[in-house]
Amino acid sequence: MSEKNVKKVARVFLGGALIFAGISHLTFARKAFRAQVPDWVPLQKDDTVVYSGLAEIALGSSLVLTDEKHQEVVGKVAATFFTAVFPGNISQYTNERSAFGLDTDLKRFVRLFFQPVLIGWALKSTETN
Repeated sequence: MSEKNVKKVARVFLGGALIFAGISHLTFARKAFRAQVPDWVPLQKDDTVVYSGLAEIALGSSLVLTDEKHQEVVGKVAATFFTAVFPGNISQYTNERSAFGLDTDLKRFVRLFFQPVLIGWALKSTETN
């Protein structure tokens, strides 16, 4: 498989994962996602979950459907989104909030290291050079 095809598969898989996560924000995992919203966010926790879910659906759809001309920009926007929501993961860890099977300090701490992976994935799978 060529590098271009590997990147496409990675980009589409990430997009699909974002669409799924976004749908879960709006439906079956809504309560669990509220555990990640930092207390300092100036919106109601449920509103934050809904808005971030809609953003994930839009980003995921963009990753799946974008043409080669625009995919780098979409990747940078996705990486920026992953960076912007990282404080939620930190909040879940520091406030010892259990959700998504992250029910120990160690599990919540290890989860923090996956955010840079998502950022890199978004950037690498969309680079065109």
